[in-house]
Amino acid sequence: MSRNQQLPIRMISKVVRGYGRGSKDLGIPTANVSRNKEVLSCSCGDFDHLPTGIYWGFARIGDRMENDVDNSELGKVHLAAISIGYNPTYNNKEKTVEPHLIAGEGHPQRHASSTGETQFQDFYDKTIILSVVGYLRPELPFEGLEKLTAAIKNDIADAEELAGKSDPNILSEREWVRDSSGKERLGE
Repeated sequence: MSRNQQLPIRMISKVVRGYGRGSKDLGIPTANVSRNKEVLSCSCGDFDHLPTGIYWGFARIGDRMENDVDNSELGKVHLAAISIGYNPTYNNKEKTVEPHLIAGEGHPQRHASSTGETQFQDFYDKTIILSVVGYLRPELPFEGLEKLTAAIKNDIADAEELAGKSDPNILSEREWVRDSSGKERLGE
């Protein structure tokens, strides 16, 4: 099955601590998805069946927000640039799913990180609802963190451009992330 035939990929899991490199090394924090089978539900099975690469999609942390009365990002749907794989620049041995949640233009956290990207609070142990909608590029090793950071910033810009289209499939995945109870069992 080709990569595009597998998309969209839907996941429900918990946010776990990663290596801390997204925030510390790159200034581009991620909400790392737990691969623990006790909490992971995935439309394509488990982590081992996920196609590696850099993707874009939508994510929500926590329960759905019925209104927008507080400044918390919990319960809101965000665009995401998503790495699925082994982070070849770092030579990881275990596959990870690492979405970087992107705040919209004008949001106070939109350019808050050290590299001018979105910086939200920590979401550890919260439920994450994730839809991987589109493929951006293969994961690649980079010579140095500057080149890796530049590539990720480009991925974020590409994700924003692609998500801005009014394609019904894109809209339905955003709605699924928004409306999911977070308790469904996918791919079973």
